[in-house]
Amino acid sequence: MSRPENQVYYERHLPHYQLNGASIFITFRLVGSLPISILNYLAEVERQKELLAENISDPIARKEAITKSNKILFGKWDGELDLSKGESKWLSDRNVAEVVWNSIHYRDGKEYILDACCIMPNHVHMVINPLKTGEGYQSLSEIMQSLKGYTARRANIILGRSGQFWQHESYDHVVRDAGEFKRIVDYIVDNPCRAGLPANWVYNRFENI
Repeated sequence: MSRPENQVYYERHLPHYQLNGASIFITFRLVGSLPISILNYLAEVERQKELLAENISDPIARKEAITKSNKILFGKWDGELDLSKGESKWLSDRNVAEVVWNSIHYRDGKEYILDACCIMPNHVHMVINPLKTGEGYQSLSEIMQSLKGYTARRANIILGRSGQFWQHESYDHVVRDAGEFKRIVDYIVDNPCRAGLPANWVYNRFENI
């Protein structure tokens, strides 16, 4: 079921936003991909930035400060994922990565337009534009629930394991303009190189740019 314009919805008490017709930058990661010590550190960074934003009286300036803080926090969070020594790097298995890659591309043209994506050893980046339906637009929450649910089941069979595969919460950000779109896509495309992955890393797409 599609949601109305300028949606705000909650998963596990955290807000997520979908501006219908806009591109969305999404990052989702494997369960256990970051140690508790790093998660606690990032939570404290977020708390401190929220306290600073609360002291800004002008609402426009406060919103800009929050947006900037969120970008900085995401950079720290994603950097920790690239450096993480955690055991959850199942996406390094080519068979598992193929399942995720194919599932993302299967939905291209059906649920969304895929502009860019990159599969890293313990997380995935993608930029999508949910497609219009008869009632509005494809729901981001339903897209992610279907994508993560299907790939988790298939990946667990390949790995001979059971239990949670993806971290429940995903990061999503509405792309505001063409300049930001280009910066995000460049960030995704360069991620394997920044993380020291092989030059022939194939799970990186940006054909629609």
